[in-house]
Amino acid sequence: MYALIGVGCFFVPWQPVLLVGTALAFYLGFKNNASYDRLWEARKIWGAMVNGSRSFAASVLGYVSNLHAEERLDDAALHAIKRRLIFRHLAWLTCLRYQMRTPRVWEHVEEAEHFNNLFPDLKTPERTEAIDDVLRQYLAADELAQLDGKSNKAVHLLILQTLDLQRLRQQGLIDDFRHIDLQKFVSAMYDEQGKSERIKNFPFPRQYATIPLLFIKLVSVLLPFALIREFDAIGPHHVWLALPFNAIVTWVFILMEMIGDYSENPFEGTYNDVPISAISRGIEIDLKEMLGEQEIPAPRQPVNGMLL
Repeated sequence: MYALIGVGCFFVPWQPVLLVGTALAFYLGFKNNASYDRLWEARKIWGAMVNGSRSFAASVLGYVSNLHAEERLDDAALHAIKRRLIFRHLAWLTCLRYQMRTPRVWEHVEEAEHFNNLFPDLKTPERTEAIDDVLRQYLAADELAQLDGKSNKAVHLLILQTLDLQRLRQQGLIDDFRHIDLQKFVSAMYDEQGKSERIKNFPFPRQYATIPLLFIKLVSVLLPFALIREFDAIGPHHVWLALPFNAIVTWVFILMEMIGDYSENPFEGTYNDVPISAISRGIEIDLKEMLGEQEIPAPRQPVNGMLL
């Protein structure tokens, strides 16, 4: 219209557009930093679980013994107790990752479903494997039955772990000091679970998540009118360059917004997640090897550079 009519009314000064664009850049920078903090905190939490799980298993293997027991047990019975404690820990880890992958209304639920359809070789395990089928590998039938109807199965398993450690102390299979030490590991897992739930159950504040998109729309509308006169000054046929350059600038802003948007929720089951399934599998491999188990699962492998 600017070129056809030949009038200069189809433009706006570039200074106000520049001010809005600068404000938008700062806003997107803040949003992306905050989103990355959530993502990186989630990774640190699950890294702490790796360390805590190994330490707990090593302590169980070293602390449970006949040293103070009134009724001595044979090696097979002691090993069964150690195995029960460590496998219950793996069951807790399983319940927690399933709870973390339960969709929330503010997450990218449709995108997660599309992701599983788009990459059939990289389906989110927590959405393709029934939790009870997985828990049967770690828990006795009576303990598995106790989880029925529990809204927070992971917490209930930590309670069972605490009660079991108390019984072992009463039987003299662990002394008071070692009982306190083992219970500290259980308490640490409460802490890490609570930190994970804090990120999962508290959405990124909507005022920070939605306003940048409104700013992007505003800039994308105003920018071509600010670019028209600048390109027209170069030559009469250069005015059309305002359109592709507007598209490039808008695309950069949208891309920055999407990076922050998809980093807000690190447990929603897409390729932007913290790979808690792979981390859990790594813990399982370590603990089973420490126990001397014969059936060791294979590590989860990345597909097309993505790991869940």
